Amino acid sequence: MYKGWTTDADFAAGTFAGTASSAGAIQLVGPIGQVTYTDPFLGTTGVYDYATWTSPMVATGFAAHEGIASWNATTPGGTWVQVEMRGVTALGTTGWKVMGRWAADDTTIARTSVPAQTDADGSIAIDTWVATAGRELTSWQLRLTVYRPVGSGATPTVAAIGAIASDVPPAGAPTTPQSALGVTLDVPQYSQEIHSGQYPQWNGGGEAWCSPTSTSMVVAYWHSGPSPADYAWVDPTFADPWVDYAARNTYDSNYAGTGNWPFNTAYAGRFGLNGFVTRLRSLNEAEQFIAAGVPLVFSLSFKKNQIPGLGYSTAGHLLVLVGFSATGQPILNDPASPSDAAVRKTVGRAEFEAAWLNASGGVVYVIAPQGYPLPPSPAQANW
Repeated sequence: MYKGWTTDADFAAGTFAGTASSAGAIQLVGPIGQVTYTDPFLGTTGVYDYATWTSPMVATGFAAHEGIASWNATTPGGTWVQVEMRGVTALGTTGWKVMGRWAADDTTIARTSVPAQTDADGSIAIDTWVATAGRELTSWQLRLTVYRPVGSGATPTVAAIGAIASDVPPAGAPTTPQSALGVTLDVPQYSQEIHSGQYPQWNGGGEAWCSPTSTSMVVAYWHSGPSPADYAWVDPTFADPWVDYAARNTYDSNYAGTGNWPFNTAYAGRFGLNGFVTRLRSLNEAEQFIAAGVPLVFSLSFKKNQIPGLGYSTAGHLLVLVGFSATGQPILNDPASPSDAAVRKTVGRAEFEAAWLNASGGVVYVIAPQGYPLPPSPAQANW
């Protein structure tokens, strides 16, 4: 189940400490303390004012093995945010675990997940809370901390925050197509492979940039994204420079990669979009998004020719679902293609659905303009 907070009324259900919400965003209004932070990657040390917002406890209604938080923030003038999660298990309330330290750029702090958070309750696998057997979460809570340099008037703001808590069963029987038949959304096509060898300091270069390339396609679909001034540092001979920009600005310094799920949705949130990570239960749920005009970024893995139409293997990949054929076969923008023109592919439905559900438990990025009407969520909400 997913729960998110995106409005002043939503935020009022939580607890403000040195923060307030206005115009649909949490902001720092009066610090409750100071902290010194030494960046383990940049080697810099700064002193920061901080304040917090803590969500109410959210009951799952089941024993959740995993949790993934998401947020959309604006971090001007060297400001940044930290998101933590804790839960209630059969044995009591857990401690807080850091789900991410994030800033829009990489000049003040290095955007990062936080390692070495394993205890008796579970661990953090980059962006995912993984509960110890017998200590699954029956409820959960988020704590947001916003930071600004001492003496600065800059104000970090957070327009959305939420999390998905999941029990992840294996894929069931293949679904029968129900809606969005014959619908293909006009999502721009970008290849990660044409960036191979570019800027290897960010995840080894373009061949590993499936996530920011997919995110860039969806951001561009909504007629948004970085400006030419933003990516002016990219070599002018490189095609699709906004992909290089996205790779830099989704990079997780601890993970040493660009595939951190909430870092990608937070990147989309920089451009007036609402982005979050959730899990869908089937392609029937995905069909509802396509019918509503919302493309989805899917996380999955598969072996060569396991999925008809995808003749390669991957231990982890992200791509965009842009539609369905008249018979319900998924139509993809797959960045693992030799050119932009080759990105569009139609693949086998049953095999694609099983690989997605079994590999990631149905993880998708939902990215749409703020206030855009998403399809009605099921009774046990997952969006």
